[in-house]
Amino acid sequence: MMRRGLPLLAALAALAGCTLEPRYERPIAPVPPSWPAGDAYLAESEAALPSVSWRDVFRDSRLQQVIEQALANNRDLRVAAANVAAARAQFRVQRAVIFPGVEAGAGASVADRGNTGGANGGTQESYSADLGVSAFELDLFGRLRSLSHAALQDYFATEAAQRAARLSLVGEVARAWLTYAADRSLLRIAEQTRDSAQRSVDLTGARLRGGVASRIDLRQAQTVLATARSDVAALTTAVAQDRNLLELLVGARVEDRLLPEGIEASEKALAELPAGLSSEVLLRRPDVAEAEYRLRAANARTGAARAAFFPRISLTGLLGTASDALSGLFAGGSFAWSVSGNATQTIFDAGATTNNFRLARAQREAALAQYERAIQTAFREVADALARRGTIDDQLAAQRDLVEAARDNAALSDARYRGGIASFLDSLDAQRTSYAAQRSLVATRLARALNLADLYTALGGDALADVQPYARQTPPPQTDAAR
Repeated sequence: MMRRGLPLLAALAALAGCTLEPRYERPIAPVPPSWPAGDAYLAESEAALPSVSWRDVFRDSRLQQVIEQALANNRDLRVAAANVAAARAQFRVQRAVIFPGVEAGAGASVADRGNTGGANGGTQESYSADLGVSAFELDLFGRLRSLSHAALQDYFATEAAQRAARLSLVGEVARAWLTYAADRSLLRIAEQTRDSAQRSVDLTGARLRGGVASRIDLRQAQTVLATARSDVAALTTAVAQDRNLLELLVGARVEDRLLPEGIEASEKALAELPAGLSSEVLLRRPDVAEAEYRLRAANARTGAARAAFFPRISLTGLLGTASDALSGLFAGGSFAWSVSGNATQTIFDAGATTNNFRLARAQREAALAQYERAIQTAFREVADALARRGTIDDQLAAQRDLVEAARDNAALSDARYRGGIASFLDSLDAQRTSYAAQRSLVATRLARALNLADLYTALGGDALADVQPYARQTPPPQTDAAR
């Protein structure tokens, strides 16, 4: 009998390794195979995008220390890490359902029947010990394996979300640090303009008292001074708020020595990040990877919903011993065992099983659309960053020329006014132009630095983005019905 039963058990074990999941094939990316080209874009390298670390992009040692603090202390990252641990535990709980659960039990009872003189009188004792398997489901159609596979993909997706949060945090810290630097530069320019305007007001007031200048000249000089004073107050607030945001992202106090003096050094603080020719590099972005894992999980749940149409077969087994005396509990003849099987098939459930399957398919279609949307969004973000990168250096060079010309014009106009050759209005216009040009140069420098940070984040090229979060398990083979 044992020899005849072994082939049957082997066949059941082989069948239990199959699922009814639809065959998964990665969808074709709904974006062009290469980045946009044209006047706004840089000439692209033929080499594939290398995996780089944020240290390779953000080279300033102070910024690196701030980012390290953020990665260690940021509360959002801690939440993401806890979510990964929870998803991993949930996967292991779901996987454990595939295996039988064995329970052990022991019991003892003592009863005093009283002195009735009969056979049942006096004290009676009984002892028992048993091992049992209760309602273990034979996963012949892969329902439990599909649910386990879905939980595994959910775990991978949660881990990818953690990496996406990490990548985003690095970019946000860099943006906050650079914005602080720009506002510091703007504050310094406003303070210099305020001091210069104060000297102009003092000089014009003296000329008015000497009968050389008019009251209009004095009022015009005072408007420049008031504007600069207002800018100083607003930028002082902005610098304080920038630091508050940076410390929120870091999750701790940021030391003064780690803060930049201005945006002027940003060109050396950030390195270029080349973009590869193929847009397939987007597939390694953590948010795109997360969307694909969600799609895989939805695909697996479709298999579980399909398996629900088939019967469920469960086994219950018990091995135990019982005796009226503790010393005879494990003696020969006291052992007993039992095995029972049960098969259930839903006959009528008002369409619940059918609609559960339809729900799973609809959720898979939604996950597919979300995956494609994630790729399209990623492509657009990279294309926008590349478009800005292609023109920002020309804009920065033009802005530097504008600042140099405006400063020289302001100096010449002031000299002409002091010499009585030109009106104060000419000098005033030259000062305003120089002030606006300097502010625009700071904004352009900030735009260039933020563009490099955005390109790093959009490409998702951090070296840790390619780390495998867990030993990738091969999905169980699919049955012919699933294919």
